[in-house]
Amino acid sequence: MLYVDIPTRSEFATLSSARADACVSIYLKTTPVTQDVGASRIEFGNLIREAQSQLQDARFDKRLLAALFDSLSDLLDDDEFWRFQANSLAVFATPDSIRAYRLANDLTSMVQVSDRFHLKPLLRVVTFPHSAFVLALSENAVRLVEMHADLAPEVVKVPDMPKDAASAAGKSTLNDRSFSGRIHGSEGQNVRFQQYVRKVDAALRQVLSGRETPLVLAATGRLASIFVQTCSYPHLLKDTISDSPDQFSEAELANKARPILDNAYASEIADIRALFDRRAGESRTTTDIADAARAATFGGIHTLLVDIDTTVPGFVDDEVGTVTFVEKDDAKAYGIVDEIAARALASGARVMGVRREDIPSGNELAAILRYPI
Repeated sequence: MLYVDIPTRSEFATLSSARADACVSIYLKTTPVTQDVGASRIEFGNLIREAQSQLQDARFDKRLLAALFDSLSDLLDDDEFWRFQANSLAVFATPDSIRAYRLANDLTSMVQVSDRFHLKPLLRVVTFPHSAFVLALSENAVRLVEMHADLAPEVVKVPDMPKDAASAAGKSTLNDRSFSGRIHGSEGQNVRFQQYVRKVDAALRQVLSGRETPLVLAATGRLASIFVQTCSYPHLLKDTISDSPDQFSEAELANKARPILDNAYASEIADIRALFDRRAGESRTTTDIADAARAATFGGIHTLLVDIDTTVPGFVDDEVGTVTFVEKDDAKAYGIVDEIAARALASGARVMGVRREDIPSGNELAAILRYPI
């Protein structure tokens, strides 16, 4: 079992809409090696104390402060929880609730305190989680492999998944006549393969429904083309592993899938940058934080790229989107770009957390607008 909890977009939306007198966001580098996780627990304790100091300086209610840090301390003391970690941990806590996500991405350790959660680093996880499913499909066998960055891939148990093409057709072999009497040549084989693929697709829906994790197909020949035509999962990637998957271990399949994931991500970013260049000539782009804040407030952002590695503290007016920058990132200020991303998401914009080098002009953000400014 892989100990990774990738938040869905609906979970992200729930976190982004949360408001409280104190919202503590903690990001922590961890390790899947249980015997080495002690250093992460020590750092988590230090981040808790940093958040506590910020709230005490802000004269936060002592009763609520105690409730908040009791839940964080309980998590720190939970030996069973710390036994099963990935590469990073994200914790979001208020006096009334606490949520934790174990992440495959390698995120920078930090703590942020405000009246809302700091979610920009989590955008990277939603945007490009370095995770995927690989469907190893052949006439003789089928496996669904789950993979994450720097973690060993594992086979996922899928209820009702057929064992092979013959059993999916209710036969011991495909080398017989079909019901219509056609010999099992290429036409008859296509019929059997279609039966097989439909059952595989139906079984996958039980596991993949509601997810946005990329699916990489490892298959050859007619079986590969029939699956691509039949697959109902919307996040099947265009590129495939075109070798027979039966000869590969789970680790080998994951290694072959990683370049496909990288290419899909690079292609997506390239398409956005090309669109940005086209819209720039129509006065429908901005890299200015203040302009982007106003556009996000009024639902004017179509696509938004934000740098996940920086925080610009301040405030964004709820009514008109006016930005106020501050020098000190205390328990009252929050990440302005974080708030812009949340407002853009709420209006249906496409939002991606990326590295600075992926953003046009190398700024904190780049927005493609729905109308000229």
